[in-house]
This record gives sequence, C-alpha cells and structure tokens, in this order.
Amino acid sequence: MARSSAAPSVRLEDVTLAYRRHPAVHHLSGTFSPGSFTAIVGPNGAGKSTLLKGITGEIRVDDGRIELSGIDRRDIAYLPQASELDRSFPITVIDLVATGLWRRYGAFSRIAGAGLAEAERAIGAVGLAGFEGRTIGTLSGGQMQRALFARMLVQDARLLLLDEPFTAIDSKTTADLLALVHRWHGEGRTIITVLHDLDLVRAHIPETLLIAREPIAWGSTVEALSAENLLRARAMHEAFADDALACGREVA
Repeated sequence: MARSSAAPSVRLEDVTLAYRRHPAVHHLSGTFSPGSFTAIVGPNGAGKSTLLKGITGEIRVDDGRIELSGIDRRDIAYLPQASELDRSFPITVIDLVATGLWRRYGAFSRIAGAGLAEAERAIGAVGLAGFEGRTIGTLSGGQMQRALFARMLVQDARLLLLDEPFTAIDSKTTADLLALVHRWHGEGRTIITVLHDLDLVRAHIPETLLIAREPIAWGSTVEALSAENLLRARAMHEAFADDALACGREVA
C-alpha cells in the first residue's frame, strides 16, 4: 500500500460514554498523538471497546468531546471484535476485502480491474492466496482475522482502530499480523488497539492507556502497567456500581 500522508490525532476532552445512561467511560482526557501506537487495556467491562466506538462515532458522546485532527470519521479503518461479526452471511473473502475499497469506489460500485487486483494482492500479503472464493463462514478464526487485516490494507487509512485483533488465534498468525501492525506504525500511521494480553502489550506497544471506566494511567507502557496502577484498576473496577447513572444526566 502507498505510504500515508501526515498522521491524524485524536483528542479526548473530559469524555463520558454510556449505554442506556449507564456509564462505560468516565471523565477521560488525553491525546492519541499523530503516529502514536497505543494499547487500551483494563479489566473486562472497563470501557475499552466503548472508547473505540466513541471515536468512530458509533456511540454518542454523553459529555465532553472527541476531536479528530487531520481525518474524517469515514476515513477511519476499524477492526471489530470477532464476536461482533456475522459469519453466516454468504460473502466471499475477496468480496469482504473489497469492502475496504468502498470509500474510493462507492458502496454500490462493482469492484473490478485495478481495485480487484489490489484486493487480491492484499489477500496474498496476509497469507490467504487461494482463499479468494471461500465464504467467510468456512474460515478458521485465524484465517478470518487475516481477511479482516487484508481489508484494512486496502483501506490504506491513516487512523487504525483494532479491537482485540489477536484473540483466539494461533501464535503464527499473531506474529504475522503483529508484523503488519508494526509496518503500519513504521509508516507513521496512528494506531489504537484494545488488548487483554499484557505480556504482548509490554513486548510490542510503546504507549498504553489503562482504564477501569475511569482513567488510571496513560503514557509509556512501562509506567502505565506498573503493579500499583494495575491494582488500582482492579480495585476501581470492582467498586464501580453497574447501575450508576451517567454524569450530567438527570433521573427521569
């Protein structure tokens, strides 16, 4: 893929995000700097995936502001959790990857010629050559993740959001896809990824945001994942009331 131009940034200003008025992310401020590579970590239910959806605009901001600099939301490449995908939909690998070209060609345009060749190259680049005509329901978990990474390749986006991209896949696939993410980082793209494997984060991700619905630490991975911060995150998460109302909202 072609090298991207200047990377975008994402600024969060006292952001609160909620589901049905129940807070999932509370009072989060900070900036994902241009070209940064950041892991979002925290206990289950700590608001990690919610934050990504807030950045994409899928979830409305209840309070505060999320400001994108140098990019429109429609130009974000987003890889959702595997559990959110309908694998029963009868779409082939080549058609799935080609959806990454919709921004350039239009959602109802037939992808052919140069666009089709680009999708085929991306499929080969992630190790799925020969799988173009397979339906996604026949793929293993690792093969599906490779196909989704191929779709991100053709999107050629400057802001990449990945939600648990290495869950339930084998070590070889994880290593291959990590290499691709490092390549994107080397090209100066801004990358934000939700991860649960702290050893992987420590080994590969330079910056980390640790949250437990409220922010615990945001900075270098070594400092953010200190034993003290991890204990604080666990204690805060266990103490949080699931039925609490979002800040700034009146009870009906």
